Amino acid sequence: MLRLAAFAVTSALAAAAAGPLPPLPSLPVARLLSAPAPDPDHLTIAVSATGNRYLDGEYRLECDPVGGTHPEAKKACARLDELARQGKNPFAAEPKRQICTFQDGGPATARVTGSWRGEKVDSTFRRQNGCDIARWNELEPVLPSARS
Repeated sequence: MLRLAAFAVTSALAAAAAGPLPPLPSLPVARLLSAPAPDPDHLTIAVSATGNRYLDGEYRLECDPVGGTHPEAKKACARLDELARQGKNPFAAEPKRQICTFQDGGPATARVTGSWRGEKVDSTFRRQNGCDIARWNELEPVLPSARS
């Protein structure tokens, strides 16, 4: 017990001799509060060969805030938010080896470029088989309905 008391006294004397601790570095709160918001999601969607000349064309889609020339921008941004909440990336490359049904969904194609959730996007969509059709349908209304 005597050794413990001697250790406590020695530790207290050593701390007193060392002086007060230096102040902790301050956080740059003002800089954090004034940090610019991340760039909004912005996508360019080029659609062709849907069989409907009103759907074919190039659209811009911006989310947070919603804007651009996309005819259903609010619904498209809501769909992208829903996919993000589900942990899905609709623009990810398709798996190389997958079994798909042999069905033709028509000649429609779409290319989506830009950025989403801070990531670069450059993705192509087709409707050449069951996997392609499902991938396209999952992204509606970002992509127009091209169901045959």
